Amino acid sequence: MHYDNHELTIFMTARAGSPKLRNIANDPRVSVGIFAPLVGEASSRGAQLFGRAEILVPGDDGFDEGMTIYRWQPSAIERGRSLDVVPQNPIVRLTADRIVYTEHWLRREGFAPRQTWRRR
Repeated sequence: MHYDNHELTIFMTARAGSPKLRNIANDPRVSVGIFAPLVGEASSRGAQLFGRAEILVPGDDGFDEGMTIYRWQPSAIERGRSLDVVPQNPIVRLTADRIVYTEHWLRREGFAPRQTWRRR
């Protein structure tokens, strides 16, 4: 999935009625993995975000803000769609409560390869 962020809030889209949106509607507690492509065994790095997801549709408080943060224009260009009309598909807003960051290169600088951040 494509995502964009504002600080520690992630915005992503999914097709209306998709299994992802049905699952979030049933249980908003989610975990999302973001990773960098591997270039070798010792270069593993990425983040796992844990938090609550909200499904926003047009008219919901936060939908317009989310669509200004989420960069939908490149996808519209690829699909031959107009840049004059903001997509009206649902957008997911994930507010992270915990992030586990893994980067094995941190060992070289004396840090643990896995770092955890928690919202207070």
